[in-house]
Order: sequence, then C-alpha cells, then structure tokens
Amino acid sequence: MRARMNAAVQLKKGEFVKNIKRLIIFMRPYYLPIVISLVFTAASAVISIFAPQVLSDLVNVITASFGGSPIDMGELGRFAVILIVFYVCNALCTYVSGFIMTTVSQKMSKSLRTEISEKINRVPLKYFDAHPYGDTLSRVTNDVDTIGNSMQQAVTMVVQSAFLLTGVLIAMFVTSWQLALTVLIIVPFMAVLLLVIMKFSQPQFRRQQDELAVLNGKVEENYSGQLVIKAFNAEGRTGEDFEASNARLKKATFLSQALSGIMQPAMTFISYFAYAAVCVVAGIMISDPLSGVTFGTLSAFLVYVNLFQSPLSQIAQAANVLQSAAAASGRVFEFLEEEELSDETGKQYKLTGQVRGEVEFRHVRFGYDDSRVIIPDFSAKVQPGWKVAIVGPTGAGKTTMVNLLMRFYEVNSGDILIDGVSVKDMPRAEVHDLFGMVLQDTWMFEGTLRENIVYSKDATDEELKKACDAAGITHYIATQPGGLDHYVENGDEISGGQKQLITIARAMIENAPMLILDEATSNVDTRTEEIIQTAMDNLTRGRTSFVIAHRLSTIKNADLILVMNDGNIIEQGTHDELIAGDGFYAKLYNSQFAGE
Repeated sequence: MRARMNAAVQLKKGEFVKNIKRLIIFMRPYYLPIVISLVFTAASAVISIFAPQVLSDLVNVITASFGGSPIDMGELGRFAVILIVFYVCNALCTYVSGFIMTTVSQKMSKSLRTEISEKINRVPLKYFDAHPYGDTLSRVTNDVDTIGNSMQQAVTMVVQSAFLLTGVLIAMFVTSWQLALTVLIIVPFMAVLLLVIMKFSQPQFRRQQDELAVLNGKVEENYSGQLVIKAFNAEGRTGEDFEASNARLKKATFLSQALSGIMQPAMTFISYFAYAAVCVVAGIMISDPLSGVTFGTLSAFLVYVNLFQSPLSQIAQAANVLQSAAAASGRVFEFLEEEELSDETGKQYKLTGQVRGEVEFRHVRFGYDDSRVIIPDFSAKVQPGWKVAIVGPTGAGKTTMVNLLMRFYEVNSGDILIDGVSVKDMPRAEVHDLFGMVLQDTWMFEGTLRENIVYSKDATDEELKKACDAAGITHYIATQPGGLDHYVENGDEISGGQKQLITIARAMIENAPMLILDEATSNVDTRTEEIIQTAMDNLTRGRTSFVIAHRLSTIKNADLILVMNDGNIIEQGTHDELIAGDGFYAKLYNSQFAGE
C-alpha cells in the first residue's frame, strides 16, 4: 500500500492541469448558474474599481479647503452617499455570488457521490480485493468534500481576481500611467514566486490525500476488528501503527500547508515595495503642477495598489485551494475511470420457465492475473436436484468456484452452463436470482430482525414463520423484546451462531431454485449444527445445491463430492465410494475423526 501510494505521488506531479480540466468538464451541467454567479462577481469587481474614483473626488473636495476655503458640504455629502451605495451594492453582489456558488458546489458534491455510489455497483469484485475499504470510503467522503469546498472558493476567487486585476490595471493607467508602471515592477517577482511554490507544494497535496485514505483504512480496520485487537492485547501495537500513519499524514499536511502558506505573506511583503515606490514617485510628481497628480490621485492610487495586491493574493490563495482540489479530483476520477463490468443492457433473461438446476463446468480456467492461475482446468457436470459438496484444503479453489458460478468473477476461458445456457449469455441479475446463498461471513444491517430476514423479498407472516422454524431461530426471536420487530442497532450484539441462523432463514425466504452454502454451519455448536443440518436437508431437497464444507461429517449424504486440490478436481464420487477408494478424501476424513 505504501509503495503504491509513493508511486502515485510521483506519477501525479504533472497532472494538475489534467485534473482541473476534468473538473471543469464535470461541472458542465452547472455552467449557467456559475455564469450568473460570475456576472455578480464581475459587478462586484467593477464597483470596487470605480469606488476609488469617487473616493478621489471626495478627498479632493476636502483638500480644496486647505487654502482656507470652506468645505462644500453638498458635494461632500453627494460623494459620500455615492460611495456608500457602491459598497452596499458590492456587498450584495458578493453575497449573491457566494450563495450561488455554495449551492453549485453542494449539488456537484452530491453528483460526485452519486456517481461513485453507482460506480461501486459496476466495478468488478477484484477491485475491492485489491483496495482497502477505507480508501474507497475516503474518496466518497474526504475527497469529494475537498473538491466541493475548493471549487466553491476557487472559482469565485479566480474570476473575481481576473476581473479586478484587469479593471485595476486599466484604472491605474487612466489615472497615471507613470504610477501604473511603477506598480507593475512587482508582477514578475510575484509570478516567479507563485510558480516555484506550486511546483514544490502540489506533490505534497497529493500525498496528503493519499495518507488520509491510508489513515481512514486503518480506522475502519481498527473499529471492525476490535474483538481481535482486545483478544490478542494488540492495543499498543495497533495504537503505534495508527500513530505512525497519523504522523505521516501530519508531515504531508504540514509540508503542503507550510509551502502553500508562504504565498500570501510573501506577496504581501512584495506589495509593500509597491506602496513605497508609489509614494516616492507620487511625492515627486505632486511637486510638479504640470504632472496632474494631486493628493486625491495619490489616495486613489494607494487604494488601487491595495486592490492590485488583493487579487494577486487571492490568486495565490486560489492556487492553494486548486492544488487540494486537483489532488482530490485525481483520486476521485481515478476511481470513476476504473474498469467496469461489461454492459449487459441488451441481454434478456434466458431461463424464464421452470429451472431444472443442471450445472456444467467446461474446462474452466481462472486466475486473478497471469502469474496467479487459481484454476487451470476444471470440468464437472451436476445433475438437477443434486447436493454437491466441494471439499479440499485451504486455497484449493473451492470459494473461487462458487464466485465463478455466481459471476462475481469472469472465467478466463472455458464456460459454465445452467440448464444448457451459458452464464455469459445471461444477465448477472438472472444468475444471482437463481441462487440463494449462506456464507461463512454473516452480515446484518441496522434494522429489525424481520427486515434482516426478509431483506429484499416480500414474504407473508406464514412464510416468515416457516423459515424461522426451519432455521431453528424461532426460540431466539421469541426471547427478544418485540420479537421479529426487535431493532438491531449493531450486529455485534448478536452471537455468531444466531447471526448464522438468521442468514439461513434469509436464504429460505429467498426460495431460489439453487443454493450455495459456504461453511454455513461453521459458527454454531454441535447441537445447533444438527438442527441446521436437518433444516438444510429440507431446504436442499429438490434443489441443486453446492456445499463448501470443512466439517466432512455434514456432507455424508451428498449426491456428489468434488475433492479439489490446487484448482483441480482430483477425486469425485459419493462419501462411501471415496472412503472405499482410500485416497485424498479418505485421508482428510480420517484425519478429522482420528481422535474418535
């Protein structure tokens, strides 16, 4: 993970412009409100530019009294009212612009999160095998928040600064071209400073987002693994690991903020030279009556110098914000551009009638990549209604076979057929509808027991009662306050065995024509196992079922036992046939019951 992250930082150094372009393209649906916002921003900038001219006239009215003449209060009041109106309008334009951009940024964040949520359902399972859940979660939360907040600030700042900078330059040259040239001396220094700081700070912003994702992954792992952490007294080691990751995030954040934070104070420092230069040059020119420079001109020009420095500082600040947005958007669009499952919009359901449940594996070959071939050549034919047990040592390919059958993974070559129809020709939704699943890893969501059992199906109370009775969960439900309406806030409050029974009841409610049982009795005691085994026999009767089991005593009555090792079927037959053959299966079976 660390190596991948460091490599990513190096690769992303030159992608600032690319990521910003992708953000601009993504904002296309919001161009109209953005343009309206920018109109108000431009109006604010124009008002800011004209206000100093009114201020200049106001100062000239006051300085005219220096020779002993009375101040023209009418003119003074008129200019004061105009100045107040200008600044009130400026404040209103700024507010409206900010309101629109805030709305746009929130809608854009919602759109990004919606696209990520939809994308999660389209990426293959192998993506989640290779990426921590915390990393994906960080893209949905932190990275999208960073993009939304950054664009809200940066777009307004950049456009306002551009209008203000252009207008101020024009106004300065109209007021005094000599003083304007004096101010422009500082521009090359500011531009060089901006480019140098951005060059060094951009990689740190990317590193900051990556380190934040790593930290989120550790937090997710620590919360979900609290039982294991406490059982092994690993709080100290876990805390040290977290602190190390947090320290890396702290360092990356410090470097990115420290480097980018230099911009504004450095530009302000440079702008002070412009103030000094303008005062010196204006002082010389005021002494010459032919120059046309007055105290009013100087006061207006000092305001212009401040206005000129302000957009440059805003551009520097916007550059910081845009660097964060570019780093975050690189991670978000990186996920949105991940390889997706093939499009199946044109595929129709093939098995619309009665499903017999005949399954055939034809020379199936599968590997996660070229260097990791899990199943080199797998062939088997399962008759309708059979109970097929898949056994073998860890890593033999048992669960992989089930994942291929469900099309969670696609075979590299060969084919899998159900009732003579290739699963490649079926929509994935149809394949999933054909199977009910009970997995070793139980899962419950926040809600009532009824909602957890019924899940995505509609079931009557009678059907629900039958499923609970068959799964042996009726007594447990009766002991809970509210029975089936007992609300489960945290699945950890229910024992592993009870959760296993609930998932079995869920599969019974599903009432699919075929079943997959992956270590379905692994988390229950011997007595409960007997109850579940009876329920499973009833559930699997008349249905083709695939049972992955390490407890070989639970699959004695299987119609076919497939013994797998290194991705191949090395033996197949009934329990009695395999025991009589005294091969690999017999050794596995005898090793489990050697103590008896």
